[in-house]
Amino acid sequence: MNPPPGTGQVRCEREGRIAWVTLSNPGKLNALSVAMWRALQRIFEALAADDGVGCVVLRGENGNFAAGADISEFPQARADFDGVYDYHVGMIAPALRAIGQCPHPVLAQIEGVCVGGGLEVASQCDMRIAGESARFGVPITRLGFSMAPHEMQGLLALAGKAVTLEILYEGRVFGAAEAQGKGLLNRVVADADVAGAVRQSVERILRGSPIAARLNKRTANLLDRHGVDLDPAQLRACFDYADTHDHKEGVRAFLAGEEPVFKGA
Repeated sequence: MNPPPGTGQVRCEREGRIAWVTLSNPGKLNALSVAMWRALQRIFEALAADDGVGCVVLRGENGNFAAGADISEFPQARADFDGVYDYHVGMIAPALRAIGQCPHPVLAQIEGVCVGGGLEVASQCDMRIAGESARFGVPITRLGFSMAPHEMQGLLALAGKAVTLEILYEGRVFGAAEAQGKGLLNRVVADADVAGAVRQSVERILRGSPIAARLNKRTANLLDRHGVDLDPAQLRACFDYADTHDHKEGVRAFLAGEEPVFKGA
């Protein structure tokens, strides 16, 4: 059976080198529909191929990040084993992979509810800045199913095995201070300051070299998978910046006491 077309959408808007990706499912706290999972994959694959992007901000509409998956679609989209398998492995996993493998810095701007699939999405971002009243958790144990491997990977990387299992076993929804204590958040600010804090972080990122940012992300991902046991080609690739304009400009500007002008090349 084909999954339903679903409601909701994901918008991508450009502001110079910033890409604003917004989750929108009105009346459902931006719960992620089939259409939205597929849109996330398409959008992040397109952003990955665009060297003009310096930073991506992923956020939710109207004061919430995302309230998990859209459960109203489950009877059709996950009606049997094949449907469940395809929903998680064929649809959600590629969407999360596209976010995690995007070569540009990706920030999650988290307000309100960030649970279930919303937390899985946020876990694939490089940084997470949240408002103090934001809420987190994965209450799927109450729905009688476990977290799929590709979806658990991001949570494990942030919080480790013990905390991940605590979150999944208890199915409890908890606040931003506890989420930061568990390693899920980089920063917690007053609710009114979330957008401003994200904007400040983006501006700091954009003042740096795009090449350095992409290489830092690539190196971090390599070390995550392989530790420092890299093959010679992987190791050499970590120094691809050596002959670039940005590296020479950064050194020149520092020695001259000037602001560098980076070109991403």
